[in-house]
Amino acid sequence: MTLLSIEEPETKSDSAIWHKQHPVWGLGFRPFYLLAACFAALSLPLWIAQYLGWFSAWPQVTAAWHMHEMIFGVVIAVIIGFLFTAGRNWTGLPTPTNLHLAGLACWWLIGRVAMLAAPPSLAALVDLSFLPLAAWPIYRVLKQSGNKRNMFLIMLLALLTVANAIFHAAVLNLITLNPALPIHAAILIIVVIESVIGARVIPMFTQNGVPGVVPIVYPWLNRSAITAIVIASLASISPLPSALIALLCACAGCVVLARFALWQPHRTLGTPLVWILHLSYAWIPLGFFMLALSAIGLIPSSAAWHALTVGSMAGLILGMMTRTTLGHTGRLLKTGHAELAMYLLIQTGAVARVTASLGAPALYQVSLIVAMLCWSSAFLLFVIAYGPYLLRARVDGREG
Repeated sequence: MTLLSIEEPETKSDSAIWHKQHPVWGLGFRPFYLLAACFAALSLPLWIAQYLGWFSAWPQVTAAWHMHEMIFGVVIAVIIGFLFTAGRNWTGLPTPTNLHLAGLACWWLIGRVAMLAAPPSLAALVDLSFLPLAAWPIYRVLKQSGNKRNMFLIMLLALLTVANAIFHAAVLNLITLNPALPIHAAILIIVVIESVIGARVIPMFTQNGVPGVVPIVYPWLNRSAITAIVIASLASISPLPSALIALLCACAGCVVLARFALWQPHRTLGTPLVWILHLSYAWIPLGFFMLALSAIGLIPSSAAWHALTVGSMAGLILGMMTRTTLGHTGRLLKTGHAELAMYLLIQTGAVARVTASLGAPALYQVSLIVAMLCWSSAFLLFVIAYGPYLLRARVDGREG
């Protein structure tokens, strides 16, 4: 019933001495959360400086690079770190640790460097190889344990790989296509992952973390919401009539919002570790409403895409990274000033970025800079506050 339990099953390390000397390689969340947060904090200022003309020494830093690296750099690293950790809990079988984990983390890092400095064709090969290499160990433990319930994640990782390949083919002019289209497809695939996993864990975390609150969960409504999201997502990247796309996206927003309201988000305001998940999830229906409006030309599409990425993805990333890091390093699930600051910064940044797309042109640059400062500060604060947790052994002496 639990997607990602805090208490892990007992497993034996295949290289206990090496593990004890290098706690960061003890479980997947450790290196990938840390690398993703560092890259998130640094890459956005680099892009904004290039975009605003403050810095022009790096020709690879383009709008295509920015879109790609936010999704296939930052978000994918967090997803893989999460799945390596969750996969061990779901199956009781070992996921990559030690040298295997270090190799995958280094390959992800090499991919980021390649996207900045290598010839585009070589960068594409390095970047494209990471997801299959990282997905294979997840598939192996799910297959070995007979865990069919979560096998859909392998299919979604495969679809993300296809979207990434199409992006690189477009950038290399191998096909005639706007590189933004496969990035938008990847965003919507990740929204599906968020929707499925969020429906499993957010009600559970709410009930466990907020006394007296019992979220209402209807399986039929969960299925309806996922179906509506998939249909609206396919429509939004297709050549269907604008009015039909708007209708399907609006319907998806309504169904997801109805399901979300039953989780009683208004009763979580006193528990930051829970309300950050609710608030971030709320950006999903809002994002689909914005996609509907953008389909009929009422608002810029960038507002919708940044609602789904900065508001939903980044918020859920910080919410889950803090929660799983606390639990899997043997600490209490309690938040302090650092966590509250992270959550408020990322949500303020989301509002600022959407405002930049929707507001008056005179306010665009200011809103953009505010959004960048909030984003980078939130992830930098995670590195500062949680880096020591990720780099040290569990406080309870257990493995992981």
